[in-house]
Amino acid sequence: MDPVTKILIVEDEMVIAANISLQLSNLGYEVTGILPRGEEALSHINIDRPDIVLMDIQLKGKMDGIETAKIIEQQYNIPIIYLTANTDDEHFNRAKTTHPYAFISKPFKKLDLQRAIELTIERINIENTADASKNNGDNNLFDDGRATDFILNDRIFVRNNEKMLKIDIKDIFYIEADRNYCRIFSQGREYLLVMTLKDIDEKLPQKHFLRIHRSYIINISQIDEVAGTHVVIAKKAIPMSKAMRTELLKRLQTI
Repeated sequence: MDPVTKILIVEDEMVIAANISLQLSNLGYEVTGILPRGEEALSHINIDRPDIVLMDIQLKGKMDGIETAKIIEQQYNIPIIYLTANTDDEHFNRAKTTHPYAFISKPFKKLDLQRAIELTIERINIENTADASKNNGDNNLFDDGRATDFILNDRIFVRNNEKMLKIDIKDIFYIEADRNYCRIFSQGREYLLVMTLKDIDEKLPQKHFLRIHRSYIINISQIDEVAGTHVVIAKKAIPMSKAMRTELLKRLQTI
């Protein structure tokens, strides 16, 4: 059984903090504490170290969330996810110096919180696996200490819970960009790939795939319908640029 991810909430609005705690518990995470001050958060971490810290920028006490996060980064190297209503450039630029894993603006939806935590956990797992591989001298799975996924002519291998899972090319519907990640949608499952869409586009076999939009790569053989501005795959309408529609029609004529 995988260990439960432990999360510390540092938030001075107790109603908001309690709601976040309830959401995290329902998602299966362990909340180690709810604290309104940075000083209290640092003391708490010394006793019960969390895996992730949800940090509001505006806090009670002498230190704000960014100052607190800076100490956490330097002394404990615990991933920080910022929760804040302050979206101005000054606060954002200060927050960036602490290298947060995510930045969620209030008010936020449960799905925003869930995805930020899932991506953070995925990044933690990859970094830990890369470090372990580096220490073991394993150069077959990693390049320059960074985790990579394997793309072959007829299949892709992606990491999932420290395992390598095979996805047959023919079963992939489409791939969607998610910042520095990609989500692969295939028959019955969805996978998170730690690559940019540009990187995966360069590695995928061009015979089967085409990037029809800045955020989407499609499996040409899975197309159900071609319209003027989109294609339909597995009942999903996927946007298509005007230039790529011409390219797609050329490719379809050769199949």
